[in-house]
Amino acid sequence: MDSETLARVGYLALILVALGGWVMVEFRQRMGQALRMALAWGMIFLGMMAGYGLWRDIRQDILPIQSVQDGAVEVPRAEDGHYYLTLRVEGTAVPFMVDTGASGMVLSARDARRLGIDPGSLTYLGQANTANGVVRTARVTLKDVELGPFRNDSFRALVTEGDLDQSLLGMDYLGQFRMEFAGGKLILRQ
Repeated sequence: MDSETLARVGYLALILVALGGWVMVEFRQRMGQALRMALAWGMIFLGMMAGYGLWRDIRQDILPIQSVQDGAVEVPRAEDGHYYLTLRVEGTAVPFMVDTGASGMVLSARDARRLGIDPGSLTYLGQANTANGVVRTARVTLKDVELGPFRNDSFRALVTEGDLDQSLLGMDYLGQFRMEFAGGKLILRQ
């Protein structure tokens, strides 16, 4: 245990001792009431932990998720009005925002690192015009890209040098599908 962790544990222990001492003095004649209060706060804390642990399951009901129906990929429109697709790129799930105004598949630096691509080692020879101005881009080839039942064995993408919070799925990729917007859903078919 390093000195910083030891200091944090010591600080937490000091707070717990002070809080425990206050409870003993304040409730010395009413220990039953103190135990009921401690139990109530413990249940609240456990409820919050359970809610946090179940968030992944609950989130699927709140946030739109894509599904495969009759050989087509369907994704509902999100609350912000955009469509988000998750592709498996070289075995890693990568979330993309559908951007029909973008020409290529653009990976954020964060997603590129998740795929084992070091953005610092790339050669940025291209440029892209974005809503935030012109950014430099580097070409990469992704060996395996899957969207539901659809698969590309080799697909060219761009990694941006600029700040990009979300990877973008542009028309180079989307152009291989028949796209339909119906009932608040984006439906992709080949």
